[in-house]
Amino acid sequence: MPDTSCTPKGMAAQAGKRAGHDSADDHRGDAATIAGLKADLAAQAALIARQEVSLAHSRKIFDRASAAARIGVWECSLPDERLTWTDVVYDLFDLPRGSALDRSEIVKCYPRESRKALTTLRSRAIAERNGFTLDAEITTLAGHCRWIRITATVECEAGVPVRIFGMKQDITEEKILSDRMRYLAEFDAMTGLANRARFQARLGHVEEGRPLGALLLIDLDGFKAVNDTFGHVIGDECLKEAALRLAGACGEAELVARVGGDEFAVLLGTHLDRGAVSGVARGIVEAMGKPVAACGQSLRLGASIGIAFAEAGQPCDLFAQADTALYAAKAAGRNTFRIFKAEAGMKGRSAAA
Repeated sequence: MPDTSCTPKGMAAQAGKRAGHDSADDHRGDAATIAGLKADLAAQAALIARQEVSLAHSRKIFDRASAAARIGVWECSLPDERLTWTDVVYDLFDLPRGSALDRSEIVKCYPRESRKALTTLRSRAIAERNGFTLDAEITTLAGHCRWIRITATVECEAGVPVRIFGMKQDITEEKILSDRMRYLAEFDAMTGLANRARFQARLGHVEEGRPLGALLLIDLDGFKAVNDTFGHVIGDECLKEAALRLAGACGEAELVARVGGDEFAVLLGTHLDRGAVSGVARGIVEAMGKPVAACGQSLRLGASIGIAFAEAGQPCDLFAQADTALYAAKAAGRNTFRIFKAEAGMKGRSAAA
């Protein structure tokens, strides 16, 4: 048969065959590409699903840890002051979770001093583009009093503050414990008066520019006999009653302290002159001289008082001078007071009041 491949019809036929083969190859290539893309998408979807599960698990752990530690996250956009809280912060303020937040109303939960401190620190942080930490008191909308620790950081865009965010933690138990420890460090557990450490600290502040008017040292007359005769239970009741009477007789005192077993000290301010100080001492003697009812017993105590005025010397001298005057009061028959006079020296000689 004659060769027709070189004829126009033959060439067209061969081109058609080649085109058919190419089209089939293209279809097979497209199918493979699509299958590969589908596999990639499926793998990506599986990865995203695993990441979402992991993220949800991590979020659950974070939420549990936050709830256990009473730590919540907050954010406030600037300048519109729009608040965003996590559930723990809602709980801290006794607000329904997810409820609308109005910052102008929220700040009313802070008492005056805490609100003032928060306003000052917040304004400074925004102005200086930094942050702050503040322990603040709040009264929730349910009337509960709590202490919270606020941490804040200012975020800027192009140098302009756009939000302030941080954490709020319930530190009420920590605050109560801290206050209790400070109380025990500064106050006498039995009487509730300041203890010797706090007394000495205040006395030492005289050299730091905080002047005093006078120091009164007081011994309870007859206490040792009561304690030895009736025991420590009645003795302790007598000390408590004496502390109450002393505090009542020294309403204008800067500090009333128990500095020993049956020894007390009173620090008076500079606003009281010598006559007024003597009047305070007389009031103490009178109050302590009244009968004490303790465990069915009617007991009598007294008070010997030594007084030193601050102009007589430094804090260490002031204590020694009041002590000298105290011994003079005891030597004079007890249940009285004596005032130290510098010209009398430190030999136990004090002028009578």
